[in-house]
Amino acid sequence: MVVKTDLCNYSGFRIYPGHGRRYIRIDGRQYVFVNAKSEASFHMKRKPAKHSWTQLYRRLNKKGVQEETQRRRTRRKMSSAPKAVEGASLEVIKAKRNQRPEVRKAAREAALKDIKERKKGMKTKRGPVPSAKGAQKMPVAQRR
Repeated sequence: MVVKTDLCNYSGFRIYPGHGRRYIRIDGRQYVFVNAKSEASFHMKRKPAKHSWTQLYRRLNKKGVQEETQRRRTRRKMSSAPKAVEGASLEVIKAKRNQRPEVRKAAREAALKDIKERKKGMKTKRGPVPSAKGAQKMPVAQRR
């Protein structure tokens, strides 16, 4: 069995049969109120959005929304085929992926060793690098 309920025009509460009050203005507009508190506030022209006990206030201030609806997660589309990246072709990427971890680690260490050797060679050619404490700032005109 379905019970026909009205909504209070002020508070937004459900009004069950046999409860509430109906107010009809001269122009024919009908208003239904759940209790005298809602009716009195309506006649005093108080805004329902300012009262924390009304449904309008709760909706505007997002009260109790977390329990009702959880935020839906958007799924990202996963591409099935790998794509080439700038500077590396697809074959190179696949070959690196299929390498064993030991081979990959040895290649990384060799690359780091090579970089360190190059840096040592650069230091000897230029001389000692000035420390940050002793360095003076260049004027703006010379920086450009």
